Parts: sequence; structure tokens; C-alpha cells
Amino acid sequence: MPSFSLFRRPSPDPVIPPESGGLGTFGGVYTPSILTILGVIMYLRFGWVVGNVGLIGTLIIVTLATSITFFTGLSISAIATDRVVRVGGAYYMISRSLGIETGGAVGIPLYFAQGLSVALYTIGFAESVVEAFPEFRTMQRAIALFTTFAVALLAMKSARTAIRAQYFIMAAIVLSLVSFAFGSSVDPNTTIEMWGAKPANSEPFWVVFAVFFPAVTGIMAGVGMSGDLRDPSRSIPVGTLAAVGTGYVIYMVLPVFLAMRADASTLIANPLIMQQMAFWGPAILLGVWGATLSSALGSILGAPRVLQALARDGILPSGLRILGNGKGPDDEPFIATCVTLGIASIAVAVGDLNMIAPVLTMFFLTTYLVLNVAAGIEGFLQSPSYRPTFPVHWSISLLGAVGCIAVMLLINAIATVVAGIIVLGIYIWLERRELESAWGDVRRGMWMEVVRTGIFNLSHEPDTKNWRPHILVLSGAPTRRWILIELATALTHNRGLITVSSVLPSGSRDPSQQTKLEATIRDYLDKRGVQALVRLITAPDPFVGAENLVEIYGLGPLVPNTILLGDSEEPSNRDRYCNMIANLHQAKRNLVIFRENAEKGFGQRRRIDVWWGGLQANGGLMLILAYLIRSSSQWQNAQVYLKLVVPDRAAAESAETNIATLVKQLRIGAIPQVLISDGQPFNEILHTSSEETDLVFLGMATPRENYTDYYEQLQARAAGLPTTIFVLAAPDFAFEEVLTDNA
Repeated sequence: MPSFSLFRRPSPDPVIPPESGGLGTFGGVYTPSILTILGVIMYLRFGWVVGNVGLIGTLIIVTLATSITFFTGLSISAIATDRVVRVGGAYYMISRSLGIETGGAVGIPLYFAQGLSVALYTIGFAESVVEAFPEFRTMQRAIALFTTFAVALLAMKSARTAIRAQYFIMAAIVLSLVSFAFGSSVDPNTTIEMWGAKPANSEPFWVVFAVFFPAVTGIMAGVGMSGDLRDPSRSIPVGTLAAVGTGYVIYMVLPVFLAMRADASTLIANPLIMQQMAFWGPAILLGVWGATLSSALGSILGAPRVLQALARDGILPSGLRILGNGKGPDDEPFIATCVTLGIASIAVAVGDLNMIAPVLTMFFLTTYLVLNVAAGIEGFLQSPSYRPTFPVHWSISLLGAVGCIAVMLLINAIATVVAGIIVLGIYIWLERRELESAWGDVRRGMWMEVVRTGIFNLSHEPDTKNWRPHILVLSGAPTRRWILIELATALTHNRGLITVSSVLPSGSRDPSQQTKLEATIRDYLDKRGVQALVRLITAPDPFVGAENLVEIYGLGPLVPNTILLGDSEEPSNRDRYCNMIANLHQAKRNLVIFRENAEKGFGQRRRIDVWWGGLQANGGLMLILAYLIRSSSQWQNAQVYLKLVVPDRAAAESAETNIATLVKQLRIGAIPQVLISDGQPFNEILHTSSEETDLVFLGMATPRENYTDYYEQLQARAAGLPTTIFVLAAPDFAFEEVLTDNA
């Protein structure tokens, strides 16, 4: 057996251990998200919403709006738990899923939206101060500029300091909500406004919905802190969904108090109606100030990190690469923050952002839309490399995307078109620059679903991000060896390509007869519910014919990467069979040799044993194949046992710890099992341990001299075992990268 040193996990992009100094879930994600959700609309427009559509209508609006944000939060959680999420937040997720062009097309507008949002919030803060203290009216712009510089300086000091400041803001908002809860009615004779104002002086339902919806779109504030988190894959899902849930509860309770304490006309006419109802009115004003300041702080923290990521990925022109530099042990984006401060200050100096505010809202919603699309495509394609620990069905992400489009059109159809044109223009610009990324993305999987266009867009060099088995099944007559086709379907899930092939003796069929036979086989496969191509060729020798088929079959880069064939125990054919194996391996194809136990078949389909010597080559491929089989409908309740043999107890203790850690990181769902040989022959351990299993995976040695003798020994080793699969991985392909964390 291979030594335990093969167990080490080689990876060109190893998992970076979380830094002890990073932000946690509460401070890094939950706090900025919930403070942005509980914003100005809650204080200044929620009474107007209740007045126009009533209590029931408000609860419906809150539920619909929160559902869209919740679906987006689920999509974010799925992406965040599938890969290491670094600086850049939503941009990072999109670019690593849908490609650098799509990421940049969304990331650049997202940065400007967040940067200009700082100005919007500080101008709003200045206006609220002037309303409270009219004597400062002539200083409104100065107050806005001073506030902009203050929040920027706080962000420059460090994200940790800014988060601490947000705790005080959260305290102010909590105080305002408590004061409101213990307040009183404006009119003691008020009855609950179930249906809102009369039709003559009320706004339509969808107009009110469009006004309220931005209140629940604050989750980007937490996602944008991805690069400063200790454990992004845990903090982003927990913090985001917790913030959405908290906001939903608060937004479902507040309308009840509003409807009980004032009539519809009063709610519509008075934006600060909550101040009149509160036990201590100034607390509401503190809440308004806290909401604007927290939103400004969240934007000034998030925008520079997006800009930093854009610069580091080479999306910005080369002269702006300096914006990707970080400062200090936490890699703070100091230069990017200075640039963002300049943009926000110019916007404050201009003063009136009402014209572009709807377009900025569209950019945020466009980000939500693309995040849902990214998660939906990843979930639909189900590449083996996409294994989130927080799985979300692709239809939920699709529903979130449709909801985003609907809300964009409801809020402002013209702004939606403008935002779409800007995003498309940036995408075309980036595509023409022919940027190269160091990571894989789902575009390869998407092109596989398209006929002509897809083929011309596929790369000739496969990447680990989108690898899946495209299988050439050397089955002969399908009716005789149906179990091979059944195995192929379990490995592909009707997403990879299967080609059922056979080598016919020369002269046995003329071309027309061969075409009819292929059609007959296709009809047979269709009736059995198998999506597969069929290819028959003629040759004087079946082994040479198989080699020729592998050499010539395919279209451009779309060729079978895995050859599935049955074992051959005929002694007279063994030399030619082993020579074929060597030639197919030399052609850089994976070989999966199926050795059926005729009495057991696939047994109960409850257990799969993978005899493992390390993550590289055969070990990585066997784990991928076992994962694919286990996740198929036929094997959905099966357990995968990862078996490793070590010589003694001392080696076992180290192995058990390492293999348990690796299995958790791989998210493969396997059960590790370390066996101690104590001098016992491997064959005895193999037969004893796998006697009751349903499927066994064994790796094969690379073809060399006297390979026929080796193969005879391998067959002897497998004699008497349950159904067994011999695996020989193609050379020069890093299967371990399909399993290990991406980007």
C-alpha cells in the first residue's frame, strides 16, 4: 500500500486559515446589515405605508419584500459556503461564479452606488439636523461635508473601530424602538386601520410597495465586509439571514402599533408620526440620526473594499492598480477609502442627488439579481466542484431573481433600463479587453447546454471548476451490458455527456444498416429514460477499434474524458486488453473498469467503499466518482466509506485526525475509516473489510512494463469481492482541485 505521506493535500490555492483578528458574525455581518435594514424608511415612511394600504396591506408588503431579500440571502449563503470568500463581497462572489466580465460589470456600478450612497445618507443626516435645529439651516451643506469626513476617518482608522461605533448607533435605534413600543396613541378614539385611507386620497398598492422595498435591502452592508471576517463561510450566512429575520419581525410588529395609535390621514400627513407616539419623542430623532449615520458608515466600509478587489483582479486600468493596495495587518483599503471620500465629497458639494438616486437603487437590485442568477446557475448545473454546505435549490434562486426584476420595474422602469444599459456597456468593455482570470467559473458549464455557440466558446483546456465526467461507454449491445449504462447515468446525473458505443466486426454492417442500428439503440435508451449519444464503428479488432474510437470521437474541445468499460478475464485477450488500457491512458483519458459480481450486482445500494492512498490522481478521482454515485437518485441513501490502511497504531492516530479534518473540508459526506495492518496482508484486510459492501473502488497503477502481470494480480485481488470499479486517472489533471476549496 502507498505510504501515508500520500495523504497530504496538495493545492495551488490552499485554504488560508482564518485569522484570529478578523471580525465575527455579530460585529462583521449582523450589525452593519441590521442597521442598514432598520433605516430612514422605517422612521419617516412606515406610517405613510400603513396609512395608504392599512395593516393587512402593510403586512403583505413586508412579507413580499422580505421574501425577495430572504431568497437573495439564501443565494448568498449558498455561494459563501461553497468557496473561500475574500475581499470584495458581492463582487467577489459574482466574479468567481459568472466570470470576471460579469463580476466587473456589476462590481463597478456597485462601487459607485455604495460610494454615492455615503453622500445620500450624510445629506439626509444634515437635513434631519436642520429640521430639529432650524438655526443651522444655512450650514446644512457644511454639516453634510463634516459628517462625510467624520465617517470616512472612522473607516480609515480601522473596520474594527467603525464596527464598535455602530454598536452605539444600534443602542440608539434600540432605545428609539423601546420608546415607541411604550408610547401612546395620538388619538384615544383611534380604531385599527385594517384597510388604510379611502381610495380618493391613497396611493396604489404597488406604488407603496416600491417606496417601502428599499427598507429591506441592507444585506450588502454585511456581505461587503467579507475580507475582514474571521470565517466568511460561516459568518455571511448566519449574520445575513439573522439580520433579515430580525428585520422581518420588527417590520411585522411596528405596523400593529401604528394602526392602533393613529388614523390613516394622520399617518399619511405626518412623516415623524412615530415621534409623537413615542414615550420619549427625542429617542425617535436619535434613531433617525443613527439610521442615517449607520447607513453612511456601512457604505464607506463596503465601497472601498469593492474597489480594492476590482483593482486586484485587474478590472480597472493598469494606472489604477494602486487602489488594490492594503494597509496594516488587516489589509485596510486606505487608498481606496480616500478615493471614495473624494467621490462622496463631490456629490455632497453638488447637493442634489434626487436625479440619480433611483439609478443607484437599481444598481443594488442588479447586484441582488445577479447573485440570485449565479447561485441558480451553479445549483442547476450541479458541477462536482459546487458543494455548498448551505445548499439552496436553484428554483429558489430563480424566484429571487424574478422578484428582483419585478421590483426594479415597479420602482422605476426608466431607471431600470438605464442601469441595465450601463451594466451591459461595462460588460462589453471588459469582454473586449479579453481579461484572464486565475479561477474557473460556470460559463463552461453554461456553454455545454448550448449547441453551436457553446461548442465554439468551450476552451480546449478543461478547468477544475467545471469538471464532470463525459463518458464513452464501451458497452457492446446495451441490452447485454445495461449495468454499464446504469453506472454511467449515476455518474453524470443527466448533465454530463454519455456516449454508448460499440465496435462491430468489419463487414458486418453496411453504412445504412449501421445508421439504423444506432437509431434502434437510441430509441431503446430513450424508452429507458437515458439521455445518451450513440456511436458505432467497425474494425477488424475490437481493441484497436476502441482505441481508434477514442482518438477520433468528439467535436472540438467536446470529447469524452472518461472511458467506461467492462473487465476482461479472457486469458487470450489479456495482453491486447492491457495494451489498450496503456494507450487510452496515454491519450489522457480516465479509465473506469467495471468488474461486476454477477450474484450481487449493486446489492442494496447502501454502501460504497473507497480504498484510498491519498488525494492526488486516482484518490481524487475515486472520491469524485463515489460522490457523484452517492448523490444520484439510485444511490441517494448510500454511505461512502473512505478506507485508509496504515502500518501501526502510532500512524493511525495521526491519520485519523488528518483524514477527519480533510473530509470535513471537502464537504464530500464520506465516513473516514483508518485500518491498522499490523503485518496483515492488504488482500486479507480488503476482503474482510469490504465483504458486506455494495460497491468497491480500487485504484490502478500507471501502465508500465509487464503490465499484464500486474493486471492479473489486480484481478486476483478483486476475486470474490462485491462489484468493483478499477480507476485509473488521466495524467496531468489536478482532480484534487475539483474537491478542494475554490479561489
